[in-house]
Amino acid sequence: VQLQAFGGGLVQPGGSLRLSCTPSGSIYDYTVLGWYRQRPGQQRELVAGCAIHGSPTQYEDSVKGRASISREYWKNTVSLQLTNLKPEDTAVYFCYVDVGGGELHWGQGTLVTVSS
Repeated sequence: VQLQAFGGGLVQPGGSLRLSCTPSGSIYDYTVLGWYRQRPGQQRELVAGCAIHGSPTQYEDSVKGRASISREYWKNTVSLQLTNLKPEDTAVYFCYVDVGGGELHWGQGTLVTVSS
């Protein structure tokens, strides 16, 4: 499984950005696709995830109301829109897929820095 992640970079506090992830093969091959992040000195945590074959989505508490994950089937992509970014959102963001049974695969990570 290979995952291509797009987006990230330097954003000012209060700004927004969009992260996109395209897996190898078809998006329909996977059960869940989403994003984790690892903030400096902290463990990796789930940011948002969505079921590919249904509607359930999941968000980490600190991004609820500021994050929206969407399935773009026609582009074979899942995107995460983050708004009202805060310095504590600074992290390396990792796209992931669940190929079934909880087996996760990861992309290489993209750095998001929120700073003025």
